Amino acid sequence: MSVQRKRRKTMITGLILAAAIAAVAIAVRPGFGRLPRGERLERVRNSPNYRDGQFRNLEPSPLMADGKGRVRGMLEFLFGKKEGVRPDRPVKAVRTDLRALAPDSALAVWFGHSSYLIQTDGRRVLVDPVFLSAAPLSFLNRPFRGADLYRPEDMPDIDCLIITHDHWDHLDRRTVMALKPRIGTVVCPLGVGEHFEYWGFPKERIVELDWHEQAPLGDGFTIRCLPARHFSGRGLRSNQTLWGSFLLQSPSRKIYMGGDGGYGKHFAEIGCEFPDIDLAVLENGQYNEAWRYIHTLPGQLAQAAKDLGAREILTVHHSKYALARHRWDEPLKTEAALAADTALHVLRPEIGEAVPLAAPGPAASR
Repeated sequence: MSVQRKRRKTMITGLILAAAIAAVAIAVRPGFGRLPRGERLERVRNSPNYRDGQFRNLEPSPLMADGKGRVRGMLEFLFGKKEGVRPDRPVKAVRTDLRALAPDSALAVWFGHSSYLIQTDGRRVLVDPVFLSAAPLSFLNRPFRGADLYRPEDMPDIDCLIITHDHWDHLDRRTVMALKPRIGTVVCPLGVGEHFEYWGFPKERIVELDWHEQAPLGDGFTIRCLPARHFSGRGLRSNQTLWGSFLLQSPSRKIYMGGDGGYGKHFAEIGCEFPDIDLAVLENGQYNEAWRYIHTLPGQLAQAAKDLGAREILTVHHSKYALARHRWDEPLKTEAALAADTALHVLRPEIGEAVPLAAPGPAASR
């Protein structure tokens, strides 16, 4: 072997070793959270949704439908052509004084991607707030210009924080830690509570649910965890915590929060089990044909909405981050097409705009 080839081999080996050391150093940072242990791990292992060492979807749901694998898919996204995935100009956003909102008003405020505030019957519910970092290193997943208008300090006191799953773009440690003194109850799927305990949240403030479990929240409020077709994980091990959708029942409304996930039979089952859903918040964005089992494709969104039979639809998971290779505004076009369907009533707020919720009433026909 020539001296030059030996040097090249040594350099490559050194780079691989350095990358491995850096990965380990990053992975031990508090933001990665902690995998379930102790009593929580026993509860995880006893879940009917946990088999062969990990949580499973109700239907077969390969992560990559094209068989390429997770690592190859990530590399293709990072280094492949990504024309139009980020806007050329700032995204439109509205500055709303959230603390000044009338407490007895029923409304929704979307903050871009999957973060939103629901206010109804005198309670405030914040879902998947990510205001500071959506990745282990913030520069890996920068928000669009204009879409990062809101910060943790802008939020009012929160009665209930709901986390649909523990992916970085739905659970940001820095955000929840900044909000910690002003959060009443944390609601999350089974296993996710380990992250919150690790970060110093009192165990008695954490409500952790398996699919089809429910818990009272007081004052006539009930929360149910329901299936979603997705996956979980903040590090190298996937599916050690559960992912889910949620149904919030207040004294006057039923609000469905779909989280992330592909289209499946669960939408129709939920719509039949819980008729008269007033608002359904559904994923619309960051999809790819290869991810069709774990993310809803544009052509499936209307059917998911009709399966649920909700009176109003709010689409999320778009307009703040580029996590897929479709054009950044493609979800907005899908949303417009959805709104043109006379069988659906679609809310189309700008980021930060407070939109009133319709008065409770009978659900849309399915």
